[in-house]
Amino acid sequence: MVQLVSNIFANNFTIMNSSKIVPISIILMLVSIVMIPNFAISQNNENKTIKDSTKQLEKVIVTAQKRAEYLQKIPLAVSSLDAKQIKALQILDIKDLSSIIPNTYSADPGDARNATSIRGIATTSYDPTVAVYIDGVNQFSLDTYIPNLYDIARIEVLRGPQGTLYGRNSMGGVINIITKEPTNQTNGFGEISIGDYNQQRINAGFKTPFLKDKLFFGMSALYEARDGYYKNDFNNLSYDKQNGFSSNYFLNWLISKKWSAKLNVKNRSQKNSGAFPLVTDLNEAINNPYRLNQNAVTKMIDNTLNNSLSLNYIGTYFNFNSQTAYQSNYRYYTNPIDGDFSPYDIISVKNNFGKDWNNIKVLTQELKFTSINNLNSKFKWTTGAYLFYQDAPVKQATHFGEFASMMVGDSLFSLTNITKTIKKGIAIYGQLSYAIQPNFTINLGLRNDYEQVTQSVLGLYQHAPDNTEYTTTPETSAKINFNALSPKVSLDYQVNNNSLTYILFSRGFRTGGLSPLGSDPSQPPLIGYKPEYSNNFELGMKNEMFNRTLRFNIALFYTKIADAQVPSLVLPDAVTITKNIGKLNSKGIEAEVLSRPVKGLMLLYNFGYTNAKFETLNLSQQGSSVDLSGKNQIFTPDITSFLAAQYNHKISTSKIDAFIRAEWKYTGTTYFDLANNIYQSPYSIINMSVGVSNEKYGVKLWSRNLTKQKYISYAYDFGAVHLGDPAHIGITVSYQF
Repeated sequence: MVQLVSNIFANNFTIMNSSKIVPISIILMLVSIVMIPNFAISQNNENKTIKDSTKQLEKVIVTAQKRAEYLQKIPLAVSSLDAKQIKALQILDIKDLSSIIPNTYSADPGDARNATSIRGIATTSYDPTVAVYIDGVNQFSLDTYIPNLYDIARIEVLRGPQGTLYGRNSMGGVINIITKEPTNQTNGFGEISIGDYNQQRINAGFKTPFLKDKLFFGMSALYEARDGYYKNDFNNLSYDKQNGFSSNYFLNWLISKKWSAKLNVKNRSQKNSGAFPLVTDLNEAINNPYRLNQNAVTKMIDNTLNNSLSLNYIGTYFNFNSQTAYQSNYRYYTNPIDGDFSPYDIISVKNNFGKDWNNIKVLTQELKFTSINNLNSKFKWTTGAYLFYQDAPVKQATHFGEFASMMVGDSLFSLTNITKTIKKGIAIYGQLSYAIQPNFTINLGLRNDYEQVTQSVLGLYQHAPDNTEYTTTPETSAKINFNALSPKVSLDYQVNNNSLTYILFSRGFRTGGLSPLGSDPSQPPLIGYKPEYSNNFELGMKNEMFNRTLRFNIALFYTKIADAQVPSLVLPDAVTITKNIGKLNSKGIEAEVLSRPVKGLMLLYNFGYTNAKFETLNLSQQGSSVDLSGKNQIFTPDITSFLAAQYNHKISTSKIDAFIRAEWKYTGTTYFDLANNIYQSPYSIINMSVGVSNEKYGVKLWSRNLTKQKYISYAYDFGAVHLGDPAHIGITVSYQF
């Protein structure tokens, strides 16, 4: 296996071209540092947070493999951000991880449904390629997940396929989010941020024991509001003006020394007056930024509920966890939304048909057994089962207005598509680690997922002025089922207490399904498509050096995608037809460096390079076949580079701590359509902040996108583009007890 991976990298790694010499030279320099013999490193500090009073880095504990382990001991590419780092980076939404984490890109068209890519494995439909877990609960699809972040203890980003432990839709990786839980200590916090665009962000929380050592309660809440970044020339008003409320509640019960229970309730209610701020002219979007002209003005109402109940057992021979979760999302537009993104009454889309429609519900159940945390044991294992049930009734009408004849030859009629989808599945998984020698370990894993999709469709037609309803497609049903095997094998060698090398093969998959109904009569509904698979080979090295003041992790990867699902957005229906018609190869390198060279100074540098191209891709367009072999993957920057420097200084003998921080984020060339005609050239974002704090109070002044960089963050393949956030400044005041 070692020789196989060696040959793969030798034959496929060509990363030194003229446009990338500087970033790659940095990586080569860092690799040479790793070759320096490690200094003696103290192993006495086991704290989970960075101590400002020392230069030493913390030993980070993560649960990436569904058990508590040291970050530097895991044979896997994992990035971990603790609460202090999240606050310093101002990560308020999942998309804020973009380019901060190596080879990671995330953006949305304005509706907060983030399309996330890791290592060239990109989300292109409502079934993501990067799974998001919050407090152990799989955010099942882009319909039911919660993007905004607050009161977070830790974020873990697992790069590469994670099918064995995480299953469906984790073929690119996993974002694992852990929120802060209540303990025996009563504490609370409050934080207010205000900025331009009338931005307001109020976050508060409280945690306390109801019964010491027995029953604990915690809650946190977030209110967000801002004016729109865009201005609508049609009515001369702000567009994409938003406000929302989110909350998170915990009730933890220590039933006995071995048994505990946890109830968690999350809620998000969001209103957006202009969910899709899109401009169909690329040059106009850049030259006249943050302006659009849409006649159909509406408000998106987006309500999400996420509840879970966990039961935990810590035993003599094994540990056990049961987690039952229920998710729902009801999302609709109060009035029809603009479908042509112009000031003319051409196309609009209606989905407000009452709570029986567009109200997605998901029920999941996971049962997990793990070995006890015995450092002397050669065996460590995890096994379990996962079950789910999803009910997705969707009703959507496309209205062709007064000027629709310019596009379709007729006007003043509506097409209504009704789709009812039931998904259910079960998975059984297991993973085993065995220490062949004290410093040499083999890891084996296997998962079998079985899934069934049942879908029915119905097409209706209405024409003004009588609006008599006719059936265009009679109610039609279909069913598809499939199995997916996700194996994993890795070998890791502990060179010394501070250096680990590993080699890894892992597999992930994105679920298959049925394509819904479209208005094109030549395109029959309910065509099945298979899962797509990612097979990943990885070679990595993790090091801590210089008395644990420098951490350096590096990974090389090569990933092959079989049966690639290629979606085609059908307009004006706004439905996606998916087919398995491609093969994709992705290869690259990533490095993470964290250092405290002197007291008070922190340096962070993350780098990623991805070369993701389609080996084969023949796409049907307008009755003909287009060969797109050799084209680049979408939503995949070729380079991500992030540098942050922060200096903290204690003011005299007081307890006041002052800091100054600067960040540079570089995102390479990014394509948004399969033909590679719509793309964003490389760009940089500069962020800065400065502030003071003591044990209770804090004040921070901040600036995002200081140089007012204009860039495309998201685009559809038909040419509508959405710009990234503009420059903005603000102040944050916080209090904790």
